[in-house]
Amino acid sequence: MMEASSCLRYHVCSSGSRMIWLWPFLVLVLQSCSPALSDSPYLVGMGSYDITGPAADVNMMGYANAEQIASGIHFRLKARAFIVAEPNGKRVVFVNLDACMASQLVTIKVLERLKARYGDLYDENNVAISGIHTHAGPGGYLQYVVYIVTSLGFVRQSFDVIVNGIEQCIVEAHNNLRTGKIYVNKGDLLDAGVNRSPSAYLNNPAEERSKYQYNVDKEMTLIKFVDDELGPVGSFNWFATHGTSMSRTNSLISGDNKGAAARFMEDWAEQNGIPKQGAHATNDGLEFLHRISGLPRRVSSIIPEPNEITDDLVQLASSYEASGGRRLSGSNITKRIRSTQQNKPKFVSAFCQSNCGDVSPNVLGTFCIDTGLPCDFNHSTCNGKNELCYGRGPGYPDEFESTRIIGNRQFLKAVDLFNSASEEIQGRVDYRHTYLDFSQLEVNVPSSTGEQQVVKTCPAAMGFAFAAGTTDGPGAFDFKQGDVKGNPFWRLVRNLLKTPGKEQVDCQAPKPILLDTGEMKEPYDWAPAILPIQIIRIGQLVILCVPGEFTTMAGRRLRDAVKKVLTSDNSGEFNDIHVVLAGLTNTYSQYITTFEEYQIQRYEGASTLYGPHTLSGYIQEFQKLATAMVANKEVPTNFQPPDMLDKQIGLLPGVMFDSTPPGVKFGDVSSDVPASSTFRKGSVVNATFYSACPRNDLLTDGTFALVEKLDGTDNWVPAYDDDDWSLCFIWSRPAKLSPRSFATLEWTIPEDAPSGVYRLRHFGASKPLFGSIKHFTGTSRAFAVR
Repeated sequence: MMEASSCLRYHVCSSGSRMIWLWPFLVLVLQSCSPALSDSPYLVGMGSYDITGPAADVNMMGYANAEQIASGIHFRLKARAFIVAEPNGKRVVFVNLDACMASQLVTIKVLERLKARYGDLYDENNVAISGIHTHAGPGGYLQYVVYIVTSLGFVRQSFDVIVNGIEQCIVEAHNNLRTGKIYVNKGDLLDAGVNRSPSAYLNNPAEERSKYQYNVDKEMTLIKFVDDELGPVGSFNWFATHGTSMSRTNSLISGDNKGAAARFMEDWAEQNGIPKQGAHATNDGLEFLHRISGLPRRVSSIIPEPNEITDDLVQLASSYEASGGRRLSGSNITKRIRSTQQNKPKFVSAFCQSNCGDVSPNVLGTFCIDTGLPCDFNHSTCNGKNELCYGRGPGYPDEFESTRIIGNRQFLKAVDLFNSASEEIQGRVDYRHTYLDFSQLEVNVPSSTGEQQVVKTCPAAMGFAFAAGTTDGPGAFDFKQGDVKGNPFWRLVRNLLKTPGKEQVDCQAPKPILLDTGEMKEPYDWAPAILPIQIIRIGQLVILCVPGEFTTMAGRRLRDAVKKVLTSDNSGEFNDIHVVLAGLTNTYSQYITTFEEYQIQRYEGASTLYGPHTLSGYIQEFQKLATAMVANKEVPTNFQPPDMLDKQIGLLPGVMFDSTPPGVKFGDVSSDVPASSTFRKGSVVNATFYSACPRNDLLTDGTFALVEKLDGTDNWVPAYDDDDWSLCFIWSRPAKLSPRSFATLEWTIPEDAPSGVYRLRHFGASKPLFGSIKHFTGTSRAFAVR
């Protein structure tokens, strides 16, 4: 206002007869001189970046299946971020990862980089990093032993690409900060999740269960970001369903159903010309994206409109043979194929995780693979064997189709909420954060007489039912869910590692301890003890950031407890709040069940690390954060999580060298598209190339696979890449330790692909026994698409 005042001083002092003519001018000057008078209360920025890890040799994180080794890419993984700031006040960052979960070590290193770049602008208090819980991403990026056993320890390449990608997406969001508005909307999505542990849920009090129509949360909450000039620039939503549409045998890197939904929505926005000046989203792009086969496309904007295929084009296609492999001069091979809008932020859409602990996307139910009959209700077994009981997704038996369907259902609900969002978010930006020692947290809980008593949480431990797995990914041997006794043989095996003491056994009861991870310290900590909790507030939106997987009822109790504290404020500031829970955020500590669910000891209860009072501990401490937020007081912390990067051990061997048969070059075709081929929409085209290990270069923000379309007679235009739903990059070796390898590009032609002449192109990087890594490329024969 000081600038506005100086602009007006002369005119205000002028004669009274002129003042009446000056009022319209005064209004214009005030608008131009004072940005503080903008109708938009926030600065909003969006960003995203590639975090796809090594597509070969690395164990995938989630199922703890040692045989699930990455060998290609279904579609790429991303980090997506939003920043919301008051122009002269506080700001918050929320990052959503296409990864199984957040990692404490990743969070620590990201915060170090942000401090080096921005000083104290971003720190642990106002930055939240959350995972979508895909079980199809490379592992080895967490720091605690129990989470990296199957990946043969720490995998630096997995870790680095995630840290780099988070930093870059935050930098992009920071650079995109502009005045804008935020809207919130919510609605029910009924067919994207079912309760996979209903017997445990039924142990919750009947009176409590009667408050809810369903045994899982069906509500999606979405926020819509609208730039003052460009219109809509992004959306984030929270909805609870596991990232387990892709099975424990899948070996292609994938963002699973939430990663798919994000891509579908970003494509839909692009097809609708979002962001743009004065943009208003419509449903016009939906039919275009989801015709017949339902295979959405991600295609370069320079591809011409569909044209009829003619005999001349078929003949033209047959004249283009495979190119043969050739060397490339550098690693900057190709940027992924996207239509870019100069000087405009791209649309960023994130499908975030919530209290998904007992929620499965395999909505058709659980069945025995030997008999086809439903599994046992209480133990999820088939004739006493857990490994025969599997949940079925809506595309059963095709896991890719199940992933597409569950992703599509979330996408369509998000579009509906996005288009109808009308409640504007207004109010302060605020946050509270602290660290807690959950291995010995004192918790006040009601006693059997109704009075308060003090109990403690326990050092971390995993029960026998943990090894039984879930109906999304069963375990092995003779473990089963609902086991409160244990097994003498496995107790003996356990004792070779660590025998839990009586105090720990009593503290964790009725959980029979299989792995006493909280008391296992060699070669370094097996499980976390120090955990972060965090509340982020943006106006009437409150995000509870939790470092684990809350079950449905556990999440409901936490949300209700925090909301009760906030709405008790007499000022009315929190009266119309929307409380969402962001799971798997900032670090990972497995599951959190209710006290009643814990007694049943299904997988989720056996994986509730800190004992039966874990949820009560979270509720107590989140209430303290909420109380401090209402009172505008800071929250002290007496703990810091360890940084164990220097202690990490990685046993995964590096790439020694790559080779091809004599007379064959990297990029040569091993198995080509048939000569003079014509394919119809919906058909599958593939070609296999002599290749090299993808760990030599992750081609971050690039591609291993490309579909090119002939534009005219001699110009090949990139159309689809390995971040497209329709194009898979599949890598293989002829033998486990062989230096030779193959890359198969498999393209399922979308129904809306333009007719014309196409070919497949592979990019890669080879490592010689001596010397530096060399990049290469090669193409298939051309073929016609009708």
